[in-house]
Amino acid sequence: QVMEGAPYYHFKHRGARQKALSRHWGWNMRLRKEPKVLWFEQQTVKRRTKRSVGVVPTDPWFHKQWYMNNDINPDLNILTAWSKGYTGQGVVLTILDDGIEKDHPDLSANYDPLASYDFNSNDPDPQPRYTAGGENWHGTRCAGEVAAAANNRICGAGVAYNAKVGGVRMLDGAITDMVEAQSLSLRPQHIHIYSASWGPRDDGKTLDGPGVLAAEAFHRGATTVSSALASGTAPVRRLPAHPPLPPLCQGRGGLGSVFVWASGNGGISYDNCNCDGYANSIYTLLVGSALADGRRPWYSEGCSAILTTTYSSRTTSEAQMVTTDLHHRCTDQHTGTSASAPLAAGTIALVLEANHHYGYGLLDAGLLVEMAKAWMGTRPQRRCSVRALHTPRNIGTKLTVSTDVSSCSRRTKRIRSLEHVQVQLSLSYSRRGDLAITLTSPMGTTSTLVTARPYDTSQRGYKDWTFMSTHFWDENPNGTWMLQLENKGDAYNTVPSLLSPGLLTSFILHLRGTDEDMTARHFAASAVDKCLRRDAQGVCQECSSSLYAHRRSCLSYCPPRYYGRTRRAAAAKAARVCASCHPSCYT
Repeated sequence: QVMEGAPYYHFKHRGARQKALSRHWGWNMRLRKEPKVLWFEQQTVKRRTKRSVGVVPTDPWFHKQWYMNNDINPDLNILTAWSKGYTGQGVVLTILDDGIEKDHPDLSANYDPLASYDFNSNDPDPQPRYTAGGENWHGTRCAGEVAAAANNRICGAGVAYNAKVGGVRMLDGAITDMVEAQSLSLRPQHIHIYSASWGPRDDGKTLDGPGVLAAEAFHRGATTVSSALASGTAPVRRLPAHPPLPPLCQGRGGLGSVFVWASGNGGISYDNCNCDGYANSIYTLLVGSALADGRRPWYSEGCSAILTTTYSSRTTSEAQMVTTDLHHRCTDQHTGTSASAPLAAGTIALVLEANHHYGYGLLDAGLLVEMAKAWMGTRPQRRCSVRALHTPRNIGTKLTVSTDVSSCSRRTKRIRSLEHVQVQLSLSYSRRGDLAITLTSPMGTTSTLVTARPYDTSQRGYKDWTFMSTHFWDENPNGTWMLQLENKGDAYNTVPSLLSPGLLTSFILHLRGTDEDMTARHFAASAVDKCLRRDAQGVCQECSSSLYAHRRSCLSYCPPRYYGRTRRAAAAKAARVCASCHPSCYT
């Protein structure tokens, strides 16, 4: 059985070659004629790469974890969460990677065998395979960031140093859709958080995502059957029919598994994480990287699906991420978005300890755990899909398509506060990587779904590819949405007489959110009690101490697209506020 409680089964046939790239014609025909077989697929090996940066820093060892010890401002505010008593106690995480060194002296105390398995060798031991090149260090380093033990005089401390951590060895062998699905669905009632720092190749031209089984594992892990049926939140990819499952068969007893994903290291290849179907899934929490000064590293991919950011390097030439390494050693050379995702996973472990029911910009662990203590769940997620194109249209050098979503205001589909917005496109184009695609909401927010990718010379276009954006979170979707496709290629590819016009054949807008007006919520006083003065709408005008007023909250720093400035105040000499940047400064 591939997934617990799901009607998918793995069969081996001795007559079929194990690593065959093409289907076994005879057995495919026999299975197709079998009335009791609803769906089948011969498993083929997939190419998946670990998201680490291939640069070995030459910096000396630093015994300080600057990203969480107040050495810089802002850091991840981990000390504040620790001071409140949140260290990950009772939370279980697993690292989906090339295995973890379970007997490492800084990991063994927190190692959880029930959160571990080796799907490459089909045994319960996730110990990495040792080689002369020592390349299977990736998972061990990620595990140390999350749950390295504290106060034992070894290496550093993990973000959630009292959490339990396991490892899934699945990247050091044949990677198939089945292997990915098994890894994503391992003991979903025991494991709370799955952390993954891998995906399709970050080469600026690959367009790939989860297969049928992995997509089903995401959906089952993050969704309860009852809420899915009520809200229509089915996966975009058409899945085989299966009988309904009780909520207990879903992740975390029906609360939903938490899948944390690294955005990717294709920045140097102008890659975009919206071309990665794992990264832009509505079921994953996508994490980007930042340097200590807030800039994006050269390797980090940006896209509209990124939900939050953590650190991965202090500067472009220094790694300084302290964690566990193979052969019971320590390292400060872990970097890339691979280093960012585990930091986020550890922070989420602190949040789940504060509220097991469970922002934009850099994660703030102190504020997260404080708000989590009083957080109440939202109403069930709803989905409204609008077919925005009824006849194919030529793209040329630029095409704009507008669509009204008034149908989403009906009672059964009404959405007042958006969460995920997806754009499902089918189009042909002479050079796919030349196209930049943006989406503008009725409230005027423009989100870049994909930037130009100069290394992507494919002529295949996009076939039912789904882009995702979190930039419209909590907006009201009613009104006119605008999709724009524009050729951003070099001069040769933008000459109209030389350019194949391209054809947009399908555009479906998927809106997901709740019928609750989330902007009307009043957060717990403990999370926002540092606001000294509010206007009639409840927006904070003035904060205490050195905090910045932003909407209804007081923040230690301003989010992306805002900058901090001072103005006259009533309760103090001056008030710090977050002011909006000019659009020309957006990144």
